[in-house]
Amino acid sequence: MASILVVDDEMGIRELLNEILTDEGHTVYAAESAVQARTIREQMRPDLVLLDIWMPDTDGITLLKEWSNTGQLTMPVVMMSGHATIDTAVEATRIGALNFLEKPIALQKLLKTVSKALESSPKYVEPEQVRTVQSITNSVVTPKQVVAESVAPATEGEYISGIAKTYFDLPLREARDLFEKAYFEHQMQIMGGSMTKISEYTGLERTHLYRKLKALGIDTSRNKGES
Repeated sequence: MASILVVDDEMGIRELLNEILTDEGHTVYAAESAVQARTIREQMRPDLVLLDIWMPDTDGITLLKEWSNTGQLTMPVVMMSGHATIDTAVEATRIGALNFLEKPIALQKLLKTVSKALESSPKYVEPEQVRTVQSITNSVVTPKQVVAESVAPATEGEYISGIAKTYFDLPLREARDLFEKAYFEHQMQIMGGSMTKISEYTGLERTHLYRKLKALGIDTSRNKGES
């Protein structure tokens, strides 16, 4: 799972990419302008940026150049456009863009480009690699285990405080993954593993829910026969 920033002034493009990439298990942040993109990039430090070239306030090339000149181009950037010339694409690559997507964006082309770009992201680690490292180092799998091993039996307020302290010591993506894994494991336990109930409670469509659980490494095999 990766965090991906989509920068595009077209709402339809933002919503489409958000839906596709979320279904793939990624966390998507959307920005409709360079101003919003700067803020999200600074606060969330995404693993990848999909950046539209033509925007009304500050165009994508200018924003890319700004990040490059200020040392903020620390993540791979893939440019997007439906009207860019070869010269524009070459310029973007020269500045530091990793790749270029032409609109309308084909699904398989998008997924292949995103996957390839994440391989070069210094922050991103494949979920399977994270689980392998956790297994080898016997590190914490869920926040509840962290608290159970580090503190004596506590009240609910102290328990939540313990979780917060644990999360604060982790990078955002790892903390988010641990929380989501613990959250969904808890929901599966109290709802008897019913995908229907969990889907209704969390507001996630069943297909998206299954993909989310699979990405988090949660076993859903016992629920295969559920209607």
